[in-house]
Amino acid sequence: MKLVRPVVERVQRIVDEARRRWTRFGELWRRSLQLRVVVSTLALSSAVVFVLGMVLQMQITGQLLTTKEQAATRQARASQATIQAELAGLNPGPDSVKARFISAINKLATGGSGQDATTAGAGAFEPVLVDGENVDSTGRAPSEGPIEDVPAQLRAQVEKSAKAASQIHTVNRGGTPTTLLVVGVPVNSSSRAMQLYLIFPLTAEQRTAEVVQNTLLIGGIVLLMLLALIANLVTRQVVRPVRQAAEVAERFADGSLDERMPVVGEDDVARLAEAFNEMAEGIQAQIRQLEEFGQLQRRFTSDVSHELRTPLTTVRMAADVLHASREQFPSGLARSTELLVDELDRFESLLGDLLEISRLDAGVEELAAEQVDLRVLARRAHDSVRAIANTAGSTIVMDLPDEEVTAELDSRRVERILRNLLANAVDHGEGQPVELTMRGDEHAVAITVRDHGVGLRPGEAELVFSRFWRADPSRNRRTGGTGLGLSISLEDARLHGGWLEAWGEQGHGAVFRLTLPRTYGNEPVSSPLPLAPENLPHVSVVESVPVEEAEEVELTPEEITWQPAEPVDAEREEVR
Repeated sequence: MKLVRPVVERVQRIVDEARRRWTRFGELWRRSLQLRVVVSTLALSSAVVFVLGMVLQMQITGQLLTTKEQAATRQARASQATIQAELAGLNPGPDSVKARFISAINKLATGGSGQDATTAGAGAFEPVLVDGENVDSTGRAPSEGPIEDVPAQLRAQVEKSAKAASQIHTVNRGGTPTTLLVVGVPVNSSSRAMQLYLIFPLTAEQRTAEVVQNTLLIGGIVLLMLLALIANLVTRQVVRPVRQAAEVAERFADGSLDERMPVVGEDDVARLAEAFNEMAEGIQAQIRQLEEFGQLQRRFTSDVSHELRTPLTTVRMAADVLHASREQFPSGLARSTELLVDELDRFESLLGDLLEISRLDAGVEELAAEQVDLRVLARRAHDSVRAIANTAGSTIVMDLPDEEVTAELDSRRVERILRNLLANAVDHGEGQPVELTMRGDEHAVAITVRDHGVGLRPGEAELVFSRFWRADPSRNRRTGGTGLGLSISLEDARLHGGWLEAWGEQGHGAVFRLTLPRTYGNEPVSSPLPLAPENLPHVSVVESVPVEEAEEVELTPEEITWQPAEPVDAEREEVR
C-alpha cells in the first residue's frame, strides 16, 4: 500500500498537469484567430499531403513492379528457347534427365543466353527446371534448382495451361523474409512436359520503394512546415489590423476618445481603418455633445433650484402668516391655507432633492466617512417615518443584532437611504407590517427592508430607481414624495462602494437590500443577507437590479403625477 500511494499521487499530478495544459490550450484556441487558422490549414494540408503521398507511392511501386514483370517475362521466354535447344533429344532415363538438367542450368547461368537490351532490366535470377511427367519413388518430380521457392499454385497453373505465368510471394531465407517474383514457362522437348521457372529477388525494388517512401515522408513534413509558416505569416498580416482595431476600441471605450487606427495603403484593411476612424469621430462628437448637454441640464437644474429659494422663502413667510391666522378665516379659506403650507413643505423637499441630484451628477459630492453603529442609524430612520407608519396603519418590525454593527460610512447619507426605503415600504405596504433586518460579516453589512404590499410586476425591479418613476400613478401616496428618493439612495450607495438592489413579486411584496463595505474603499464580494425571501410558497423569476446595472428613465412632465400630502396625525409609537 505504501508503494502504491506515491505512484497514484504521481499519476494524479500528471493528469492534473495535462488537464491544465488542455484548458490553457482551449482558452488560447478560443481567443486566437491566428492559431485556429494555422492549425486548420495544417490539418487540411496534412490530409492532402497524405493522400497525395499514398497515390504517388502506389503509382511508383506499381510502375516498378510492372517494369520488373515485363523484363522478367522477356527473360523467361529467352531462357525458354535456350533450355529447349539444350534439352533436345533428352534420354528418358532418370540419370540422363538429371545430368541434362544440370548441364542446361549451367548453360543458362554461365552463358548469359537471352541477355539483350530488352531483358537487361530483369536483373539476376535463379533458374529452376522441373520434369512434370516423371515422379520418383518419393512422389516428387525430378528438378534442378530451389524448387521449394516456387509456389505450388504457380506450378499447377503452368502445368495446366502450358502458358507463361508469374507470381509474387514471400519466402523465409536465413530467417529473413524475402519477396520473390517467380516466372514460369513450359519447356517442350522430345515429347516431355517440363517447366522452367526463373526466380527474381525483389530486394532492389523494395529498397527503391523505401527510398521513395522516405523521400515522400520527408518532403511531406517539410512541405507541411512551410505551409504552416506561410499560413502563419498570411494570417498575421490579416489579424494584426484586427488586433490593432480591438486595442484602439478598448482604449476608446476606456475614455481615450482621441484614439485612431493608422491608415496604411489603399487595400481592404485601410478602408476598414478609415471606416473605424470615421465611426470614432462620429461617436466622439456625439459623446461631447451629450456631455455638454448634460452639463447644461445639470447647471440649469442647479441654477433654477437656487433661484427658486428666494421667492420660495418669501412665499413661505407669507404662508406661515396666513397659517397662523387661519382660525380667523372662513372654513374654506382656512383649509386652503393648510394645503398651501403642505405643498410648500413638499416643494422645499423637491428643491432639496433636485440640488442633491445635481451635485451627485456633477460628481462634487464627498463622503464624511467615520466609524458608525448602523443600529443607531436604523433607529433614527425608524423615528423619522414612525408618524407616517402610524397614519398608514403599518408597524415597523426591526430585527437588529444584539452586538454593535460598525462600518466606515457617512451617517447622514446612510440614514437618508434607510429613511427613504422605510418610507417607500410604508407607502406601498397596504397597511401590512414592514420588516427591517440587519446582518453583517467581517467584510460587509446588509440591511433589507421588506413590505407585504402588492409587490412589483415583472420588469419593474429594473425601473424602481429611475427618477420620477412610479409603479402605479393612480394610487394615493401617503408620503407625498418627490420621486427622487430611491434615485438619491442609489447614488449614495454607489458613493460608499456598495449595492442597492430590488426584488418584487406580485402578491408577495417587495424587498430592497442595501449592502455596504465595512471599510470604505473595499467593495464587498457578497451580501450577508439574501435578496429574495426564503419563506415564500413559490418563487418565480427573481428580478435583481445591481447598482451598476440600474437604468434611468426619462419621463415627461405629463407623466409625473403630483398629489397633495395627507394630514399627519400625532406620532404614536407602534414598534414590535
